[in-house]
Amino acid sequence: MTPVLDALGRVADLGGPVVMILIAMSAIALALILAKLWQFLRLGVGRHDRLDTALGAWDRGDTALARDGAAQAPSHLAALAVAALGAAGTRRDEAALRARLTSLAAERIARLGAGLRLLDSVAQVAPLLGLFGTVLGMIEAFQGLQAAGAAVDPSALAGGIWVALLTTAVGLAVAMPASLVLTWFDARIAREARMAERIIDTALCAGVGADG
Repeated sequence: MTPVLDALGRVADLGGPVVMILIAMSAIALALILAKLWQFLRLGVGRHDRLDTALGAWDRGDTALARDGAAQAPSHLAALAVAALGAAGTRRDEAALRARLTSLAAERIARLGAGLRLLDSVAQVAPLLGLFGTVLGMIEAFQGLQAAGAAVDPSALAGGIWVALLTTAVGLAVAMPASLVLTWFDARIAREARMAERIIDTALCAGVGADG
């Protein structure tokens, strides 16, 4: 751990405050990613085997097995399934019932997306901030070139330029993993939304298309 901290310290010294801000942003992004992974694991995101079995039983008309399976499912959508299967077949307006169940599903899906806008902001702002640091560094390097006049040291100029470019590299290094992880989270949330729709459709339209 100490060599990593030493390396980060050297990068921060070279890149200045912009790199320090980017390092702080990367720490925030990492903490958010770990928190979301723990949330997904705790809520059973993607663990729909029992729900699949329960919905299949509901389509076959085995309501008791379906309701028991939904109640025992480890998924965060189990409560939605229990509510949908429990309300199905009652003398209620189907449009109102579907609207209510859709609202319950939206609440649960929204919990999964909480905090991801911050990760999206990191992915978008980090490369721009890195480019901003590079522009500032290039300005400083050429100011030094102007001040040197005829006694220009090419090695000093090259050193100033690569230090300036360091901020862009750090910005991209922060943004690319954040963007990839955000895409993965979005894909998983989209799958959960489709599963929620399937639960509602199956509960209210049992047997329709089950053999297709």
